[in-house]
Amino acid sequence: MDAVTAPIRFARPKLRAALAAIRGTCAGVAKLALDIALPTLCICCREPVDGEGVCAACWGKLSFIERPYCPKLGIPFVYDPGPELLSMEAIASPPAYARARAAVRYDDVARILVHALKYQDRTDLAPIMGRWMARAGRDLLDGADALVPVPLHWRRGFGRRYNQSGALGRSVARQSGVRLRSDLLRRVRATEQQVGLSRSQRASNVQGAFQVSPERLADVQGRRIVLVDDVLTTGATVDACARALLRAKAAEVSVLVFARVVDTPRPPI
Repeated sequence: MDAVTAPIRFARPKLRAALAAIRGTCAGVAKLALDIALPTLCICCREPVDGEGVCAACWGKLSFIERPYCPKLGIPFVYDPGPELLSMEAIASPPAYARARAAVRYDDVARILVHALKYQDRTDLAPIMGRWMARAGRDLLDGADALVPVPLHWRRGFGRRYNQSGALGRSVARQSGVRLRSDLLRRVRATEQQVGLSRSQRASNVQGAFQVSPERLADVQGRRIVLVDDVLTTGATVDACARALLRAKAAEVSVLVFARVVDTPRPPI
């Protein structure tokens, strides 16, 4: 190293550090300017909000599902009938999955959140929705081996660019420490949208639509799996998923969703 090049070589690391600091400062200023010019608005009421896209007032309007509820389906009861008493729905039409839990009722605010996540690219809502799901599904997640999001068919996934169930699953995985396994279950048949179909039509629509990937059979056998989805309506989709996993010898399959449709309350049996 001669006397001319030595100062240049020693100066390069300092120059790179200075340029990196300038870039970071510029990025921060640009973000601040964008936040001032285009403040984040609550997805429900459109008021400015500092945080994750939903203001405190709108979160307060959500109907969170708390005990007492059916231990199998997670349907809320209007009074506490005592431990382990099942709802009429659980007795009349028991599902393939062991248990289901939901964070909130599928009311007006929940519908806006789900539609924004699903159809409007609002993946920024997934972290806070997933946190409430992890809270609601603590008993399912305790001891679970894997989280499996309900898969989209590749054609629908290509058009939508992401799977909303996968986005929620990633958030639940971060909260719970349970590993997300999006590779275990696949949708092998394209199906119609479930919206507008009757209960029997929904069940027929998804029959045989899901399959465990043949190369992943060993990862399913003997495992306790929690299916993740955004909304539970009749349960036809998650039931079809659970049957596919149970055929692959899963030890137990449960269901965790953000919201569930709750009909007029009926007394437990």
